[in-house]
Order: sequence, then structure tokens, then C-alpha cells
Amino acid sequence: MAGGQGSRLRPITNVRPKPMVEVLGRPVLDFVKDSMIQGGVNNIVVTTGYRGEMLAEHVVAWNGNACTARVNQETTPMGTAGSVRLLLDEITETVVIGSGDSVASFDVAALLEAHKQNGSKATMALWEVEDPSPFGIVGLAPTIDGEIDGSLREGFIRRFKEKPKPEEAFSNVINAGLYILEPEVMALVPEGVKYDFSKDLFPRLLEMGWPMYAQAIDGVWFDVGSPQELIRAQNTLIERRNELPFPLQKGARIENGSFIDPDASVHERSQVQQSVVGRHASVAEGAVLNQCVLMSGSVVEEGAQLQSCILSPNAVVKSNVSASGVVLGDGEHLENTTNTEDEGIDF
Repeated sequence: MAGGQGSRLRPITNVRPKPMVEVLGRPVLDFVKDSMIQGGVNNIVVTTGYRGEMLAEHVVAWNGNACTARVNQETTPMGTAGSVRLLLDEITETVVIGSGDSVASFDVAALLEAHKQNGSKATMALWEVEDPSPFGIVGLAPTIDGEIDGSLREGFIRRFKEKPKPEEAFSNVINAGLYILEPEVMALVPEGVKYDFSKDLFPRLLEMGWPMYAQAIDGVWFDVGSPQELIRAQNTLIERRNELPFPLQKGARIENGSFIDPDASVHERSQVQQSVVGRHASVAEGAVLNQCVLMSGSVVEEGAQLQSCILSPNAVVKSNVSASGVVLGDGEHLENTTNTEDEGIDF
């Protein structure tokens, strides 16, 4: 599912869908694809709406020995379940459905095994959080008709609750955006109607008494939906690179907590700390970066000092600019004409 516009990531998403935003120099969507292939999935269809032509150009390169892949473009927004329902004629066996705008260490094979062993019609990946109040929580029980046990990280789904108050939180596990469904579940989605998995389909399955299972994942999970989450995701992936299943690009360097693409240019007399320098991006002499993201082809000129900034592809920060929390769109220039210390986003 790759229809997200990523409104909180603007201006980065002004010219690209959220799943095409770069993380460690690769589109977010590629991390989801990797999890699918590692789990044995060999036929991938990307459902999309906003800026779908960019996704189509990217996804065609996935085709090869590991999988076949294509994009299915919706003409009007149909919701998460509605967009998948457009493919109903092709869903003839168990299907794995993932959100294309999150980075997570999904073990798809383990989730498929849990799905089969428990005779489930739908299985959901979960993520454990300290504060569940901003999320939709899931209540689990050890049996299909059992009582909810808030300590469980795996079990049968018994209840959902959106954005619970502290006194309403019966668990701290949330929907992580990956589902395994049987064809008869997708057949319940009405044709031609905007319909969501979490708001519409899964509550209906509970009402019908169909078995739904869930299992919490280990490792990492990020909904890369805001600039601060994008920076945090990249820092975590760098720090935990040796324990996570995500491959780094061949020739990439990890220095001072930073990821430097093999085709990037970083001057030896610059300082780059906990940052990402993408493909063909460049950092000039005397520049200082801390917790920044430089996407493909972006440029930081001599003496610039940046803290928690994000540069979209081909953006330029001019010489001696000092900035904090600024997000530049594609090809934008940040000049040294005003004090930018308080501009941009609030980190």
C-alpha cells in the first residue's frame, strides 16, 4: 500500500509520494520490499494513487530473479482496504499486505507460520510502545474467545481502541501496518466504496467472530511521517546496523555515526556527525552537519553549519549559512541573507 501523500513531510513530498522519501539513500518502499522477499513473497503489487507515475518507474526495476512487481494505480482514493480490493480477482491465496511508508524489521516468514498454525483468517504485525495514547491499540487473548491480557505480545485479537486515554489503555501494542489475509477476508470489502483495514474491515471481522491473530515484531518500527521521525529512523538504522536485516549499499561508509553514500563527496575538513549524506550529495570544506539528512544531489557549501536539517534532492545550502530545523524542498536554495536559526520545523 503506497498511496500516502505524506502531508507532514512537506515540502519533501511536494513532488514525490511518501513511500519514495529516502532513508539511508533508498526509498522507504524498498525496505518493505526487502522484508517481503526475505519472507518468501515473489509476486508484489504496489497499490498507489498520489504521484503513482514515480512509483511505477521505480518498481519496474524490482523485476528479476527474486520477484515480479508492478504498480496498480487507483483513479480515486479508495482507502487502504479499498485499494487492495481492486485486485480481488488476483487474490486467490494467502496474501501479505504491507504499508509502503514505514521502516520495520518484519519477519514475514514467522508471521506466515503463526497465521497458519493458529487457523487465522487475518494476522497482524504489532509493535510495542511505551505510550499508546497517539496510536490504535490492540487487545490480545491467549484463546480465540479468551479474556484480554495486556501483557501479551502474541495472541488472538479481541479488541481495538483508537488513541486511548491512560485509563482506557488495555495494552501497549499497536498496529504495525503489515497483515496476512485469506482471500475470503478481502471478499468482504465492498466494491467501489472507500474502506479501511483498521477502521472498517478488522472491526467487522471481530463482530463476525472470525479468528484474528497478532504477533509483535522485534527490532525497529518507524512510521516515517514527520521530519523528526525521518531523522530518528536514519540514526537508529545506523546505530543498530549490525543487528537489523537491512542491507547497506556496497561501498557506503559509516563514520562518526553517519552514513555516507559511496557516490557522495565529503570534504576531509568538514565535520559530519550522526547524519546521512546521500548519492551525489556533497559537503564542502568547513561545513558542519549534526543530525542532518542530505538526499540525492543536495549540496552544503563552504562553512555552512546545520543542525537537524533535511535537504531534499538537489537542494543547496549556500556558504556560511547557519540553520537549525530547516527542511528544504527539491532544488531549493537557502541563502545567507537572514537569520535562519528559528526557521523551519520544531524539533
